[in-house]
Amino acid sequence: MSAGITKNTELKTTPSSTDEFIKGLWRENPVFVQVLGMCPVLAVSNTAQNALAMGLATAFVLLMSNILVASLRNFIPKQVRIASFILIIATFVTIVDYAIQAISVDLHKNLGAFISLIVVNCLILSRAEAFASKNSIGKSIMDALGMGLGFVFALFCLGAVRELLGNGTIFNIEIFPGSFQEWIIMILPAGGFFTLALWLLLFNFFKSKKAQV
Repeated sequence: MSAGITKNTELKTTPSSTDEFIKGLWRENPVFVQVLGMCPVLAVSNTAQNALAMGLATAFVLLMSNILVASLRNFIPKQVRIASFILIIATFVTIVDYAIQAISVDLHKNLGAFISLIVVNCLILSRAEAFASKNSIGKSIMDALGMGLGFVFALFCLGAVRELLGNGTIFNIEIFPGSFQEWIIMILPAGGFFTLALWLLLFNFFKSKKAQV
């Protein structure tokens, strides 16, 4: 009887694949909660297009590297695991780099060196080390999808606000009338810090409200 109760308790306390997915969107959002990957978050979020492109590129690399690390976790020696993870990540970053350049040269120029810097994005390396190397392929996929979409969501939130207030547009579509006075500071580096601070404040406010319910 006690063994059955213990087994049921373990099943209840073991996170499901859905939980692994949802945590990256809200509970452990990589930007608004863990504050990871701040270089691209602040540097390329001056427009919604750049932010969305960088977010999707990072999410793709995260997903593919998680799948490969989870598949090879029993074959990679512990002594060289970090070097192996970086090599895997760099392979998919190279694919993304060429893909973006083929799709849009202008977008590739806008993102610049930050595409290559996905290799050292602490979000991707931390998920490979802390999760994919210790869990099955299925759970690693759900973890990568949740964290990746959470990263895309956060970058788009910053990029949309900065472009809207800085240029009066979203995806280069005029939103405000011609009389609108653009807040030039929002598309400058300082605007990234201001916008991130406001989103962090808003995100933590909603989290605290939800926790009180």
